[in-house]
Amino acid sequence: GNFQWLSSGPSSGQGGAGVTKSETIGITEEVGGEQRVLMTGMNALVQLPILMRKRDMARGLNTAGFISGYRGSPLGAYDQQLWRAAGDLKAHGIEFVPGLNEEIAATSVWGSQQVSLQADRKVEGVFGIWYGKGPGVDRSGDAIKHGNMAGTSALGGVLCVAGDDHACKSSTLPHHSDLNLRDMNVPVFVPGCVSEVIEYGLVALELSRYSGCWTAIKVTSQTIDSAATTHTPNPFFHITLPTIQLPPSGL
Repeated sequence: GNFQWLSSGPSSGQGGAGVTKSETIGITEEVGGEQRVLMTGMNALVQLPILMRKRDMARGLNTAGFISGYRGSPLGAYDQQLWRAAGDLKAHGIEFVPGLNEEIAATSVWGSQQVSLQADRKVEGVFGIWYGKGPGVDRSGDAIKHGNMAGTSALGGVLCVAGDDHACKSSTLPHHSDLNLRDMNVPVFVPGCVSEVIEYGLVALELSRYSGCWTAIKVTSQTIDSAATTHTPNPFFHITLPTIQLPPSGL
């Protein structure tokens, strides 16, 4: 097949045997007229905000993205991969600022939802992504609860990426974030494969905008460290939202 790196920007060099390399996301192959992509769960997490921005652009929405968090397994290399994709992120209006700790990062993401209140804003809204491993979710409870109670902007939305280490493979204690997030009133999506990291992430961000609450996806090393060949990610799939009558000021 015809192999190339899936990227939103220019290539940064040549790989082997007809592979064009970029700082971004995965390798695509065209088989029988159908394009498929080989990527890891970490690749999918990097691609997620870019696809959300493309989804907004297709709807004529002038938005931006903001990512902050603190590294820790199984998300220990997330910041590294975001830095590698800095060119693509910047081209899509997405800012990555790692936090000094998980709480400061969550508070910064909370602040991204207040952009719509500023008279001199340059965008209609900013979607935020916070990341941290299970103990980071635990210690950030106050910031996440208050951010969740304050709500999200109509064209913003917040997604928490919680990295869990059930088997205590590289942690001092085994942990899972489900109950902590439930206590914070944050709905949780649990991707079961690489492609669902993107699909569930986009759905979670749309849910966050609609409901006004923060949402989360839970990932483990089995999801993030695995690789899979899947259809080229399509950010334009239809998401059906409830048709209830909302208050004039939103939720």
